[in-house]
Amino acid sequence: MAIVSMFIAGSLLDLALDAMRTHGAYNDGWLMMAAMAFSIVYFVLNTVLATMVIHLKRNQPMVLREMLANFGWVALAYAGSASIAGLLFLTVGQSGPGVLMAVVPIVGMLLATLHFFFRQQEADEAMRKSRVEAAEREAAQAALHVQALALSEQRFHSAFTHAAIGMALVSTEGEIRQVNRALCALLGQAEEALVGRSIGSLVHDEDAPALAGQLGRVHQRQSDAFANELRCRHHDGSDVWVALDASFFDDPGSEASSLIVQMQDISARRSAEARLHHIAFHDSLTGLPNRSRFHEHLAQAIEASRLDPDRRFAVMFLDFDRFKLINDSMGHSAGDAFLVQVARRIREHVRPGDVVARLGGDEFAVLCVNLEREAHAVTLAERLQLILGEPMLVNGTEIATSASIGITFSTFGYTLPEEVLRDADIAMYRAKAAGKARHALFDAGLHQQVTDRVRLEGDLRRAIEQGQLTVAYQPLFNLGTGRLTGFEALARWQHPVQGLISPATFIPIAEESALIGPLTDFVLDTACRQLKLWQARGETFADLGMQVNVSGNDIAHSGFAQRVTRAIVAARLNPSQLTLELTENVLMDRVDGAMETLSRLRELGVGLSIDDFGTGYSSLSYLSSLPIDSLKIDASFVRGMRSGSKEAEVVRAIVTLGASLGKAVIAEGIETESQYDQLRGMGCESGQGFHLSRPLVAENVELLLDRLEVERWSGQHGQLSRPMLHH
Repeated sequence: MAIVSMFIAGSLLDLALDAMRTHGAYNDGWLMMAAMAFSIVYFVLNTVLATMVIHLKRNQPMVLREMLANFGWVALAYAGSASIAGLLFLTVGQSGPGVLMAVVPIVGMLLATLHFFFRQQEADEAMRKSRVEAAEREAAQAALHVQALALSEQRFHSAFTHAAIGMALVSTEGEIRQVNRALCALLGQAEEALVGRSIGSLVHDEDAPALAGQLGRVHQRQSDAFANELRCRHHDGSDVWVALDASFFDDPGSEASSLIVQMQDISARRSAEARLHHIAFHDSLTGLPNRSRFHEHLAQAIEASRLDPDRRFAVMFLDFDRFKLINDSMGHSAGDAFLVQVARRIREHVRPGDVVARLGGDEFAVLCVNLEREAHAVTLAERLQLILGEPMLVNGTEIATSASIGITFSTFGYTLPEEVLRDADIAMYRAKAAGKARHALFDAGLHQQVTDRVRLEGDLRRAIEQGQLTVAYQPLFNLGTGRLTGFEALARWQHPVQGLISPATFIPIAEESALIGPLTDFVLDTACRQLKLWQARGETFADLGMQVNVSGNDIAHSGFAQRVTRAIVAARLNPSQLTLELTENVLMDRVDGAMETLSRLRELGVGLSIDDFGTGYSSLSYLSSLPIDSLKIDASFVRGMRSGSKEAEVVRAIVTLGASLGKAVIAEGIETESQYDQLRGMGCESGQGFHLSRPLVAENVELLLDRLEVERWSGQHGQLSRPMLHH
């Protein structure tokens, strides 16, 4: 490119010199002008050729204005340099070399100035180019950003449209602007039916206020996102549970801000949770609310009554009499079928809004809310007792039972559900104690009784642990011969503060508090050891026996036979000289569960007796099959005996029954000589009672035995010629 430009410039210079010679202008001035022209032409040619090459490589068009702006100052530099060189040449030619001494510094300064100027121009040009390049880069980045934004928006709309969960763009006021296909499918509605509507119109009425409050906080810029679980209305009228998530969203296609709302169908999860909740808070057998759920209802009723005392409520505690007999005699499946029928009857006969619950076993509760008068609850209890007393068919067998019901009212100012159920339970036990198949109302006195009972239970526990109990012995006599045959061991408790506590008071407490086992063991061990000591006095007393009362809890205990064995072995007693007494009702209530224990005791050689016979409901088939040795006539029949009385006939029938079954018969509660004579006349074998002897402490039994031993030596052989009272 340089050769071409030099060739062209040189050719033009030759032509110029020839022309100058032809016209006589070949002198120093014209030569200088020609040299300047040559330098400019040479520069222009180089510049033009270089610019062409650059633009061809960049595939850019050539613009004359840009070329002049970029290279004009260089041309001026070339021209200036050529002019100065020419002037120096002429000056030296005319004035000699000495002139250079003055001119060279000036020329140097001019050249330096020009150099500085040109360097500044170059710097300015470089800065301009740098700014242009920076602007071009920013423009390129902006273009890329716009492109990325467009791509992102395209992707967003694609994701929005094709998302698997329901989505909507909603204004902060709640107006739906756009929906996707999944939301339309979720709600069963077309897009045009949803766009423009308020999102609150899609929500269940009960959930709409919560959603409106959340939208309001977003609209007021108090929040930029929220989440909720609520019900939406499907086009078919059903409810769809959704998990709703909303967040603030700047929509590029809209001047106003929006919320992007996501709705995911959680109906299956909520349904599963509802089933689990039902299982957790409902009885699996009857479908009724369980104790936990009843507590929740009761807590709500307590709070409502606290806020408004006129919103009274009552709670009934129901327990079925003899339910255990159904379970033991017919099996647990029959018991379950019975409970299902009972639950249905109760539910069908309470008022709408009342809550029926199964608390466990055969215990049910009814919460009567918005009670106008307490008498209404009593009326309902009476109606339930009639309904529940009607026979029901269970597994092909007709069963009749009854319920004991305890009732308490909100007027006692309860604060906890546990307190309400406690007092209703107390009232129920009062109904049972009064004879069962009835209802009883709670009062403050009952609560004091329970408090005293709990305190007495603690005292009884300490009395057993600290050896404060004693045993009294009531003698038994052969009514025909008057001979002493043995004793009945009776627990006695001398309370350090309250004095002598009746067995009728502390025995039930022991049975209900798991203290009956230790109490029975104490009486059994003490009585066996004491009997062995008395037998050791001589052969006159070697055949004496001992009778010990045991409870249903004892018989039901799997290790009871081993406990009896330990007591006998420890005392070195003949097992046949020990008789265990069980009440008729206890035996019948636990007949199936007790049979194994009774059989093991019978194999051991221990005698078994039914106490208080005639007051229960034992059947002849059971009497003939159970390993029972004797029947003890209840004292209530003996006390009522007089010629021709019903009680006398019952006693006669029991004596006859015992004889026919081969069972010994013992009469309790003989208090008069007339009773003694009648029993002897009926053929009753043995008896006990105050007319013969009161219960005696061990020391007084020793005195009795001393007296009988004296009588033996006097020829009476330990016999009573007539009934005698022993103190």
